[in-house]
Amino acid sequence: MIAADVLTYMAQGGSTMGEEPTWAELLLTFAIAGAVPVVVGGTVLLSLFGLTMWVTAPLRRRRRPPASGG
Repeated sequence: MIAADVLTYMAQGGSTMGEEPTWAELLLTFAIAGAVPVVVGGTVLLSLFGLTMWVTAPLRRRRRPPASGG
């Protein structure tokens, strides 16, 4: 009897997953998956740029010619 129930369940699809996602859900998933690397990468790049500007600021001040008194 159990084997017959299993065969009936398998014949009906036997999927343990939920329903298929809609187009809106897929687009939202792809948008989030694409936005995360952009946000993280942008943060890293801006941080590196800011740190570079901060570290090289004394060098830029030292190279600047003295202001003329006029």
